Amino acid sequence: MTVHDVARRLPEIAVLREHCRSMAALEAVLSPEWESRHHSFNSQWSETESLASMRNGSGDEYSIVFSPAGAYVRGFDHASAMSPYAGDGPWPGVLDEVPVIFRPYVEEPAFSDEDGMPVVTACTWRETADGRWSAGTIDFPYAAAEETDGAGHLFQLLVDRTPDAFQRWAEDYYEVPVDLEVVRRVFSSHPLTDELVRTLNSEVVLADLLEDIAEIGYPTL
Repeated sequence: MTVHDVARRLPEIAVLREHCRSMAALEAVLSPEWESRHHSFNSQWSETESLASMRNGSGDEYSIVFSPAGAYVRGFDHASAMSPYAGDGPWPGVLDEVPVIFRPYVEEPAFSDEDGMPVVTACTWRETADGRWSAGTIDFPYAAAEETDGAGHLFQLLVDRTPDAFQRWAEDYYEVPVDLEVVRRVFSSHPLTDELVRTLNSEVVLADLLEDIAEIGYPTL
């Protein structure tokens, strides 16, 4: 799966934003320590933008900026043959067709290294009025390009947005049982309650998480 396959399978912007927010809320409960989380969400990244992010602790990451203009998705697979560190900057085509409205994110320091080079192997975007997601015209380095840009594993939980997929991933990542019914309720935007929190993680209570949950922008009762 390349970024082109991912772009065909991503949902509408509002649906993707809610999904990212829900994953971040679940992980805030599973991992009260932010540094150990895989998925995060900042509903107040700026006055007009929110940011979903993923980092797996091994050098792979993604960032999704949600703004009035639409959504911009950047992914980086550190082992990809398309890594900007394998050549002389981002792979040709990955960023070349990003619309002007999203160019500030291409150059965003948070998505670049200390020398200002964009850290990216996969990129897709969608303006608010668009009917689909777009990605650049790319000549992939291999004839069999399924995992060349890392999009398949970077965005797997954005493509398969089922509660079961998240449960399987979370149980493997955190090595604890994860209650599927709680995942279903959070994925349907049910407000977090003390009962849901205790069911998911008996070592924390909702009051312990209020600051993080407020940053995520997820509802509570």
